[in-house]
Amino acid sequence: MNKIQPPRPRASEDVWLKAAYDVLTESGVEAVKIMPLAKRLGLTRTGFYWHFKDREALLEAMIRHWEDKNTGNLVARCEAYADDICEAVFNLFDCWLDDSLFDSRLDLAVRNWARNDAALQKRLDCADQRRAEAMTAMFLRFGYDPAEAEVRALTMIYTQIGYVSMQVTEDRHQRFARMPGYVEVFTGRKPAESDFQRFMTRHSAVED
Repeated sequence: MNKIQPPRPRASEDVWLKAAYDVLTESGVEAVKIMPLAKRLGLTRTGFYWHFKDREALLEAMIRHWEDKNTGNLVARCEAYADDICEAVFNLFDCWLDDSLFDSRLDLAVRNWARNDAALQKRLDCADQRRAEAMTAMFLRFGYDPAEAEVRALTMIYTQIGYVSMQVTEDRHQRFARMPGYVEVFTGRKPAESDFQRFMTRHSAVED
């Protein structure tokens, strides 16, 4: 007698989102389609509809994830406790070094996607505004003039967007070594060695 095989467990929503993320960052939003995702995962498209109404719902879930992770964490790091502006900027730099806080590949993919999606471009503009306001507030907290605070915040934003867009790659130790210089450029103040060491310790950076 043939045994009836139990149904294969359905893939979780996160599995579909991760597959969609991989396709988005590799090939762009046009390639994010239900059947190719199902084939990529070795699943049927029926399983997709347990979690998402349609492709648009999947895309919306990815956008919300981007908003919560990249913009949400960036704002939180700007608001984190710091004794001085240099320590505050080091807190923000956590985003550029910790993928769990800020996903640069996803940020670039969303910016490319928004070029041909007016509604997404509006959300991207709002996200950039939130980031600019959070960075400006960070400088204002430490006594910078409002106009100067805004310019310094925008300088950091434009630098990071350029860094991501150019897909710069560099040795991790080299990148860490440059951080105090970046902080001095962005703040106009030389960071204390203690601030830098706390930053290094957070990221388990060990000098050779």
